[in-house]
Amino acid sequence: MLNTLVNAWKVPDIRKKILFTLAMLIIFRLGSHIPVPGVNPAQIQKALGSGALFGFFDIISGGSFSNFTIFAMSIIPYINASIIMQLLTIAIPSLEQMAKEGEEGRKKIAQYTRYLTVVLALIQSIGMTVGLRNALISRGFFDMAIVVITLTAGTSFLMWLGERITENGIGNGSSLIIFAGIISRIPNMISTTVQYVQAGTSNIFGALAFVVAILVMVVSIILMSEGQRRISVQYAKRVVGRKVYGGKSTHIPIKINMAGVIPLIFSLSLLQFPQQIATFFPKTAFYDFVTRWLGTNGWIYNVLNALLILFFTYFYTAIIFNPIEISDNMKKYGGFIPGIRPGKPTTDYITKVMNRITFVGGIFLAAVAILPVILMNITGLQLYFGGTALLIAVGVALDTMKQIEGQLVMRNYQGFLK
Repeated sequence: MLNTLVNAWKVPDIRKKILFTLAMLIIFRLGSHIPVPGVNPAQIQKALGSGALFGFFDIISGGSFSNFTIFAMSIIPYINASIIMQLLTIAIPSLEQMAKEGEEGRKKIAQYTRYLTVVLALIQSIGMTVGLRNALISRGFFDMAIVVITLTAGTSFLMWLGERITENGIGNGSSLIIFAGIISRIPNMISTTVQYVQAGTSNIFGALAFVVAILVMVVSIILMSEGQRRISVQYAKRVVGRKVYGGKSTHIPIKINMAGVIPLIFSLSLLQFPQQIATFFPKTAFYDFVTRWLGTNGWIYNVLNALLILFFTYFYTAIIFNPIEISDNMKKYGGFIPGIRPGKPTTDYITKVMNRITFVGGIFLAAVAILPVILMNITGLQLYFGGTALLIAVGVALDTMKQIEGQLVMRNYQGFLK
């Protein structure tokens, strides 16, 4: 990995992309320290300390929520808008046709996603302002409106920042923003772990066991992310003029975790909805239910999280991997899978293999997402650093390194990830 980064730094174009990405993430972290006017952060932190309702939300925002800065909502509304638009693209024929129109169609859908992001951010900011109104220094309409506008503008800026990283930098901008938020909380979590041990809430062996388990999970995530099932493909020989084409063997690589961290981010975003709605109804039975069962340590939350991860694993894999298209391309160029007839039988076989591999990958993602919760309950550590955050952090790091590797391969450099 270090060799890859060193080689990448030697290439002016890649170095420029890396520096641009780092500059954008620095801007994000600087903005995470600009407080929203008219809010008492101490009251927010007091509310956080009373339960796990927003503990994980604070992790992915890089502490912006507990300090109630302009980026307190993080980029979650943009991700929610992306989920909704992808679902609508499948459900509405006109949007599906627009998505197939090439670059122009994608630009229109991206623009609709931006509009929807602003609407969702506005709704979420109103919910946060009303739900946490006890933290407001002044509760007048104008003062609350300033808070709502500031939070909405902060999310809109992060949306723009993420798009700039995707277009001009390295990696997926939205994922890197969440990654930067998670990584920025690690020193705080180490400090909290030491405090738990010193206070006797957890013993040193429990803390060490938790750390070892996390390291094992990181290694497992890397191995599963790189694992793949290869389907052998044989190309028949074709004579065109005086030249002979084909006659070679190759394979179709089907990754165990083809969807990457997208299912985790999608699931996380959807599970924030009940928490946001609950802020409209403080001191009610609904709020108490959400706090108790839909917090990150609640069993209902974790069951729903596992099911949503499995669903979005299949959903997103179906979007990016099309067995029909692969089968048609193989048939067009004289390729076939040994023992399988071309056409529909080939499509069915690839689909069958893809579904089996995707199920394994989805189960693994779901298991890693909820395992740290079990470990925290056993060891007594309450760090809100669930498997979802771990998977996102490791997954984004791997995806970014692969993009750097891809840039190096294009320039005939040897990298790290093979």
